[in-house]
Amino acid sequence: MLVTAALFSIQALWIPAKAILAQVLLERAWVQTVDGNPNAKPWPWADTRPVGILEVPRLGIRQIILSGTSGRNLAFGPTLLGTPAQADLVLNGHRDTHFSFLESLRVGERILLRTVESVREYRVTWLEVIDSRRQRLVLEPGTVRLTLMTCYPFDAITAGGPLRYVITALPVPLFPGEENWRSEAESRSG
Repeated sequence: MLVTAALFSIQALWIPAKAILAQVLLERAWVQTVDGNPNAKPWPWADTRPVGILEVPRLGIRQIILSGTSGRNLAFGPTLLGTPAQADLVLNGHRDTHFSFLESLRVGERILLRTVESVREYRVTWLEVIDSRRQRLVLEPGTVRLTLMTCYPFDAITAGGPLRYVITALPVPLFPGEENWRSEAESRSG
């Protein structure tokens, strides 16, 4: 029984441990990306690359965002649907690893999205649970927003299911009428 219990414990710890290790390797690839290598891979056989950093200052969250929304990429970190240059951005992540913190987000929460080109600041405006069998995510060209999405409920025994926890955050304008996209150099100096 002890061996069986040990095997189940190892299996339960494997996914979170892999997620932590992946963040270390992804951090190195992110530094290479910022240094001018847009195709920096975290490991030689990777089919993804870092495209940004998601930060939630109040919660101390800082996570590397990956390109491509495949299940394989989701195992290593939050993923971006589309490209960082888009205005209407969607990030996906697993509820039991990288996006477990979504349960703690509140309306008004500050979120930062860093890319090589810019730092964007958002505020959480909506928190909702949707049924993916009845509702579809609609991307609207020209709409500037950040959507964070994960499976729901957070404490479900089995993964998957049709429910999704969706957080919508809107940009915080720097000045009335000014777009909320700062260059990396501006964000470091101010």
